[in-house]
Amino acid sequence: MTPVQRKDHLDTLAITLLVACCAFWGFQQILIKFASREIPPLWQASVRMAGATALLWLWCQLRGVKLFQRDGSLKGGLLVGLLFAGEFCFIYLGLTHTSASRLTVFLYTSPFWVALLLPRFVQAEKLRRIQWIGLTLAFTAVAVAFSEAFLHASAPALSGPLAPPLRGSLPPGGASPAWGGPAPGQWIGDAMGLAAGMLWGLTTLAIRTTRVATVAAEKSLFYQLGVTAVVAPLLSLALGETWGFGYSAMAWGSVFLQTAVGAFASYLTWMWMLRHYPATQMSTFTFLTPVFALVFGVVLLGEPLTLQLVLALLGVAAGIVLVSRRG
Repeated sequence: MTPVQRKDHLDTLAITLLVACCAFWGFQQILIKFASREIPPLWQASVRMAGATALLWLWCQLRGVKLFQRDGSLKGGLLVGLLFAGEFCFIYLGLTHTSASRLTVFLYTSPFWVALLLPRFVQAEKLRRIQWIGLTLAFTAVAVAFSEAFLHASAPALSGPLAPPLRGSLPPGGASPAWGGPAPGQWIGDAMGLAAGMLWGLTTLAIRTTRVATVAAEKSLFYQLGVTAVVAPLLSLALGETWGFGYSAMAWGSVFLQTAVGAFASYLTWMWMLRHYPATQMSTFTFLTPVFALVFGVVLLGEPLTLQLVLALLGVAAGIVLVSRRG
């Protein structure tokens, strides 16, 4: 077997792939929101994760990656899968209460939960002063954005190119806070985004501190996708969502992109890059995702762009840079 050749810097290929991944991760919140006009949120997540699990299983069969051999990772893998499932359930449900751009800003508080909790389990990961400054800056920014949901009782109507079909899907008798108009429950979606970010951080922590850290990256991802493919439909049934398959081509196209590109190809690309490039330099690029989500939300959905949200985005981005610094 040819040894993996690691590089000590990000070359043009790595930067291109990173920007492409971050752009799509920002865009996928728009895809989820768009498909939700027809497909109930957790049923949408169920279809996506089941499809991605099947694609990953096929990939592993072709690559000879063993997924079901005993290696002591089952308990940790199930924990990782449950945390991952909780994260995505909060994402899908949260997008029915708040805008894609706002939820993504809250979601990307994940690195701070890792930085805050990991030192309790790994002594070598103690926070330095500059990292504490980054944490404080980021959480202050999040508090500013979160307070906006309480200070503003309404949001302007959507006006982007994808807004008309979204507005046309509103139930009679009032606007949904996800699509514009009155938004008294926006803080619920914000809280779900923050909870999703915390669960994402806990997922990372569980991977680092259990036997899952010793298995192939494909098997780790299989735990996450597979468990979510089981948990999401159970929660969907518990919430009384209506299942079906008679959706429009555009709705299915959205789910296809979420599945094939978002939950499968982009994650495999990220794992490939982790094997070849410095993880610390890669992680700094993740702050581009909420930037892309903000731009796509404003341009495609006509979501409101407020000063508080921009300041929160800048604060979270600066915090990620400070927390990611080494030495």
